[in-house]
Amino acid sequence: MQNNNVILPMKMIGIIGGGQLGRMMAIAAKYMGYQVAVLDPIPNCPTAQVADEQITAAYDDMDGIQKLTDISDVVTYEFENVDLDAAAYIERTGKLHQGAYALEITQNRGKEKAVMNEAGLPVPANKIVRDSEMCERVLGNMQLPAVVKTVSGGYDGKGQLKINTNDDIKTACEFTDQNDVCMIEQWIPFDKEISVVFTRGQSGEITFFPISENEHKDHILYKTTVPASISAAVQQKALDAARILANKMNIAGTFAIEMFVKGDDIYLNEMAPRPHNSGHYTIEACNLSQFEQHIRAICGLPLMPIELLRSAVMVNILGDDMETALNELPKMQHGFLHLYGKETIKPKRKMGHITFIANTLDEAKQQLTAYEEVKQ
Repeated sequence: MQNNNVILPMKMIGIIGGGQLGRMMAIAAKYMGYQVAVLDPIPNCPTAQVADEQITAAYDDMDGIQKLTDISDVVTYEFENVDLDAAAYIERTGKLHQGAYALEITQNRGKEKAVMNEAGLPVPANKIVRDSEMCERVLGNMQLPAVVKTVSGGYDGKGQLKINTNDDIKTACEFTDQNDVCMIEQWIPFDKEISVVFTRGQSGEITFFPISENEHKDHILYKTTVPASISAAVQQKALDAARILANKMNIAGTFAIEMFVKGDDIYLNEMAPRPHNSGHYTIEACNLSQFEQHIRAICGLPLMPIELLRSAVMVNILGDDMETALNELPKMQHGFLHLYGKETIKPKRKMGHITFIANTLDEAKQQLTAYEEVKQ
C-alpha cells in the first residue's frame, strides 16, 4: 500500500527527550541524511551533542513543543512519559505518526494489562488497588509472592515492592497509601525473561528483531544475549503475542515487549513504545539497527527485512563500571563500546553499553568473560 506520509532525507526529525535512546535515534537519522532537533530541559544533553538543534524546555512546555513541531517534518519520542496534551497537539498537526494512544497506554501499567487482557494474551493475575483496605483484601485472596507496583512513573525497579509472605502485607498497604493508585500482580517464578523488539510501519507491515534473553541485577538490565535460549514453541508464542498487540494498538515505529518464560508458557510483563535497552545489540549484530528501522517507520519508508549477522552479548555500563570500561579500552580486542555523553556519573545510572559479537554465542560469551574478569 502506498504511504503518503513519506519524509525524505534532509528533512527535520524532532525528538522529544534527550537521553541515550534519542542519541542513538539521532545518530541513525544523521547517517541516513536527516536533520535532527531535540527538545530536552538539560542543555547539551546526550542527544543534543549529535543533533542539529536543541530546544531547551520542559517536556510539558507547550511553547517548546510548538516550536519543535513547527521546525520538524515528523516528531518522535525516546521515552513513554511524554506529556499527553503535548502528544495530542502534535498528533493533530499530522506530525506524530506514532499517535498518542500508545503513550497513553504505556504510561499506565493498569491500562497496559487491560489492553493485554482484552487481546486475550497471557499475563500474571493482577488487580488495581486505591488504598490500604483494598490492598489488604486483594493480597488476602492472592497467592504469594506478589508484587505491588505504582501504575505510573516506575522504571528499573523503582516504584515496586515484592510481597513474599503475609508479614509483608502491612508494608504493602503503606506503600499503596503513599502512592495512591497501584497494581498488585502475582509473582511468576519464571525461568527467564525475554524481549520481543519489533518495528511496525504505518501501513501495518511488521519486522521482528531476533528475540533476546535478559538478565537483571538490582532490577536494572545487566545483560542481553542473542539469540535467546528458548524453544521453537516459546518463540512462536512470543511473536504471535507481539503481532496481536501491535495490530490492536496500531503501533508505528519500534516497540518492545518484555515477557516472562516458564516452561513453554509466556506471560507478558511490560511494553515500551520506542526502541529498548535490550535491542541495542542490533547496532552491530544485525543488518540494520532498531533505531534505523524506527526512523524508516516514522518517515514512511519501507521496512527492511531483518537478519542476525552474528551472535551477540550486550552489557550495560553503569556509573560503577565507567572507570573499568575506560581503563580496559586500550587492551580490549573485542567489544563495541558506546558511551552516552552523560556529564554526571552516578552509581546505578546507565552511562553506556558494550556489545560483544562473534560467529557463535559461546565465543561472544567468552569475550564478555574476559571483560568481566578484569572487573572482579
